[in-house]
Amino acid sequence: MTEKAQREMSFLLAAPERRALRWIAERLPASWMPDHLTIIGVLGAFTVAAGYVLSSRHPGWLWLASFGLFMNWFGDSLDGTLARVRKIERPKYGYYLDHMVDAINTSIVGAGIGLSPFVDLPYALAVVIMYLCLSINVYLESSVHGTFDLGFGIIGPTEIRILLVLLNTGLFAWVAWEGHSSAGVARVANIVLAIASAGMLYAVLARLRINLIRLARIEPPRRGGGAV
Repeated sequence: MTEKAQREMSFLLAAPERRALRWIAERLPASWMPDHLTIIGVLGAFTVAAGYVLSSRHPGWLWLASFGLFMNWFGDSLDGTLARVRKIERPKYGYYLDHMVDAINTSIVGAGIGLSPFVDLPYALAVVIMYLCLSINVYLESSVHGTFDLGFGIIGPTEIRILLVLLNTGLFAWVAWEGHSSAGVARVANIVLAIASAGMLYAVLARLRINLIRLARIEPPRRGGGAV
């Protein structure tokens, strides 16, 4: 069953994050439930998008986007941990809800970035599409291999959030203090996102090739046997 697939968290901050999340979950009020945290995560994604969109008025709104990333991490990362700490897991419900919400949150954040003055929408959506393709591959791997690894190398969802916060901080300093125009920033950002999209496409195709080779060994092509 995919919801019972072995979780393999190989990304950079996986171990310290796991300990921190458990420490926080053990100290949350008894009235807080996993679904409440899921809602906080979704609200965080909308906050991120709002911060990016409003940054067209002033780069200071990027701080709202960074706060939204913290909200999103808090809710999205803690909901499953809280359920496990309190031993109130609902594996099928949690698996379905978690991954549907992840896709929605990713789309909301990506759209917000694309509607900011610093990135063109097609480049932001290209990254979203590639990220969703990688995520879908993870879910399929959990079904056919019995392992669940959300990280791509040492980069996982938490590392991506931290990277975005750092980029927001640098962007605010560059635009607000150095006086660079958002159009100039967008030219650089679009190139970076185009490279990132290409790298993610390569990762999708590489994992597709590896998985097909592995599965073909497990289930070699059948010959004969009449019509299908």
